[in-house]
Amino acid sequence: MPYLVHIALVVRDYDEALAFYVGKLGFVLVEDTYLPEQDKRWVIIKPPGAPSEATTILLARASDEYQAKYVGNQAGGRVFLFLSTDDFARDYAAFTLAGVRWVREPATYNYGTVAAFSDLYGNLWDLIQHH
Repeated sequence: MPYLVHIALVVRDYDEALAFYVGKLGFVLVEDTYLPEQDKRWVIIKPPGAPSEATTILLARASDEYQAKYVGNQAGGRVFLFLSTDDFARDYAAFTLAGVRWVREPATYNYGTVAAFSDLYGNLWDLIQHH
């Protein structure tokens, strides 16, 4: 059965994106391979603790002005990605300490605890712990 392997996240620069996702959020760098024939890198990251078969994020550098205008707004202002945690308080505190900008403070609902943050480009993410 087909399954989702990667989600492309359009970024302005590979290294600044890695500094945020790996440096601040603690994501794991799975692969960073230069492709000279296309003058781009194949950069794959995943959340720490994600199983090897989990869907990963492909950091895709915008290759022209058209793509560049979508950096930071891939979901039209809605939450774009949802990051699940088994310890909301731990990860909320760690992200806050790392300088992550929260756009919606933690709230508890019947399905779990959630807060929204903005990545370095403005894409919105939910940090969520399901109950």
